[in-house]
Amino acid sequence: MINVLTVLLLVCSSEVFTQTLRFDNEDAVMTFDQLAMKYLEKVEIHDVRTDGGYVLALFRIPGDVTKPLLFVHGAVDSSDSFIMRGNTSLAVALSRDNYDVWAINLRGNRYSRRHDTMNPDIDRKYWDFSLHEFGYHDLPSTIDYILNKTNQQSLSTIGYSEGTASMYVLGATRPEYNEKVKIFISLAPISYMHNAESYMSIIMDLAPVINEAYLAAGNEEVLGFNSPIKALMNALCLQKKIGYEICLLNGLFLLAGAHQREIEPDFFPVIIGHFPSGTSRKNLEHLTQIRSRRRFANYDYGPAGNMVEYNTEFPPDYDLSKVTMKIALVSGKNDKVSTIKDVALLRKMLPNVVDYKVMKSAEFNHVDFVWGRNTHKTMFPYIFKVLNKYQ
Repeated sequence: MINVLTVLLLVCSSEVFTQTLRFDNEDAVMTFDQLAMKYLEKVEIHDVRTDGGYVLALFRIPGDVTKPLLFVHGAVDSSDSFIMRGNTSLAVALSRDNYDVWAINLRGNRYSRRHDTMNPDIDRKYWDFSLHEFGYHDLPSTIDYILNKTNQQSLSTIGYSEGTASMYVLGATRPEYNEKVKIFISLAPISYMHNAESYMSIIMDLAPVINEAYLAAGNEEVLGFNSPIKALMNALCLQKKIGYEICLLNGLFLLAGAHQREIEPDFFPVIIGHFPSGTSRKNLEHLTQIRSRRRFANYDYGPAGNMVEYNTEFPPDYDLSKVTMKIALVSGKNDKVSTIKDVALLRKMLPNVVDYKVMKSAEFNHVDFVWGRNTHKTMFPYIFKVLNKYQ
């Protein structure tokens, strides 16, 4: 077992910082569009501008325009998670079934770190967003853009982790968009996080301290793709003999749930090549507020700030009864972030859950949904079945 002292020694070792990092798998350093060209030989890159001037990178793998489908990624993530498994990724599988595949990159990640007037490197105001802005601004702008390009009235969506919460915010705050969604397949759903388990709950409970440290340092970007902390993670996690054990077995798996057979050592560097991809401090703070306050609610600015923002002392809850789009919820028994108990709470609140599936394996965890080695066998058939039913 690699202990904390060993990790600290490695972090402090000059060898970790001075060695040349090398990815043995070229997929680790390819962008979404490069991976799409490699596996499908077709891709388009679109820029979507929100009403607030944020510029979002939207990748498209062209298919049947009558079957548009939008991917919505999770926290500190990007569209890459839906394609980094190559031939066994969900984006490739759906494209080969002739879906018109679109993959959003929410504001602040590696692809969407852009604005018409603000520079994210110097303008702290750029980072003044959370999942609320994802749902209220980014998703409506993107959905309208796709429907305009395809000349369709509605599309299908697949969200993962925080991407699901963003979709619930959309349905609750912009209810007219419920009619523009044929079916929303919600993987590892996030709204309530009362029952987050083990190390994930500890990290979330410590989040206020971490948040204060970021504020004191004047840092609003968290886990940026080109940040020093990402470089450190690369250096540590790509150590051939111990990186897998430190970063996955005794790192990510403690937070998300362990399922070693699904993330093999040869694939782990591909994950490190793409993740994390960056977000705002405020976004992660909003998620921890949802857990600590046990309410799926708007961002809490404090009593005085809330009076200015909402004209009430406490931030209003998102009204899930307004999320009337058809929703299929998919859960994992070993998911430490989106637990079975919390998904059950969500299921009671949503008015139009048309299907609910718990993955059969007792080991299926939070990251298996997008990175699992055998997910194309265990989960994809269900996804295709639901999509076909509501197409």
